[in-house]
Amino acid sequence: NRAHYADIGSDVPGSMPISKNLSEEGVLIPPTLIGKNLQIDQNKFKTLFAGVRNENDSMGDLAAQCSANKLGIKRVLELVASLGEIQFAESLLELNEYGVRIAKNSIYKIPNGNYKYTDYMEDDGLGNIDLPIQVELCVTDDSVTVDFSGTAEQASGNINCPLSVTAAAVYYVFRCLMPSETPPCAGTFSRIKIKAPSGTLVNATRPAAVAAGNVETSMRIVDVMLGALNQATPDEIPACSQGTMNNLAIGSSVYPTWGYYETIAGGMGASSREFGLSAVQSHMTNTQNTPVEVLEINFPLRVKRYAIRKGSGGKGMHSGGDGVIREFEFLDNATFTILSERRNRKPNGTSGGEDAETGINYLNNNCIHAKTHCDVRAGDILRIETPGGGGWGTKDNKIVN
Repeated sequence: NRAHYADIGSDVPGSMPISKNLSEEGVLIPPTLIGKNLQIDQNKFKTLFAGVRNENDSMGDLAAQCSANKLGIKRVLELVASLGEIQFAESLLELNEYGVRIAKNSIYKIPNGNYKYTDYMEDDGLGNIDLPIQVELCVTDDSVTVDFSGTAEQASGNINCPLSVTAAAVYYVFRCLMPSETPPCAGTFSRIKIKAPSGTLVNATRPAAVAAGNVETSMRIVDVMLGALNQATPDEIPACSQGTMNNLAIGSSVYPTWGYYETIAGGMGASSREFGLSAVQSHMTNTQNTPVEVLEINFPLRVKRYAIRKGSGGKGMHSGGDGVIREFEFLDNATFTILSERRNRKPNGTSGGEDAETGINYLNNNCIHAKTHCDVRAGDILRIETPGGGGWGTKDNKIVN
């Protein structure tokens, strides 16, 4: 299984630095055997997280992962015992074949053809701007090739994606076109071929920095995928959602050390069927809202404002959702890092709908860069206004039932 740790030993709290090398992003753990026969080697277990800010939290997270795997093994063995080995193996094959049939049927509904779309990462945090992500979808009957040729070379900053992140974003988009009962198995994605040139933003090679690839570039990959699909089936594809996770990491390296990380919701794109939702996480992020009370009890922070950002969604026959305004007062000296996008390029509307408003970051009412690392003092105020979602259609569009 995979997990997102709040801190993995970077120089900055939250381990979301404006980095230029993988080694700057925290502890690097090669494939390591930490136990066998469901027993953990406690000595190896304890040495994995030397250097992180809160060793106990990280060890607790790893213990939870180990427990999840143990429970998974137990339940699979129970399933094998109840079905028998032969029927279990046959059922796995049938599950994948079922996924293949659903995938074929879903892709078959997309008209054959080549659909190309380009959007841009605004910057890599180190001064490089407008880095293109280009995709061409080649649809042939019941299969599709997703070609990222023409995408920018991997960046100096940390907006690079390992291929696994790119694949996850691509599969997510196609999974959204499939029925809710579609199984998440290899067969479901076997009709989708990904071509991502090595050494690019979408298939970076070591030692490229990747901290923002998973959280920001993945969102833009979704945007370009939807942009290309919109050319094929415009009534089925929504407008752009906020297109960023608005990553915020806050903390202190001075005793008592602490760290906090969150992504902040924004507007969802509208579609032919409905208005976009406001103040929600969308696409490649699934973190839940952090209640104000929990935040203020545990950290030297006060949330001064948390509100819908009215009017930030794009207008249309169906308007896009609005973003949010989240404002923090620091009650002690600290440091923060923001990794955000859609501060210059608006989330697109579609089918005649208007674009949404871009996001804005402020420190003490002064606009700050989309990707910023900064020391602050008690009394300083940080405000993040997140983007809305694009609108769909004009008054002349007909509503699709």
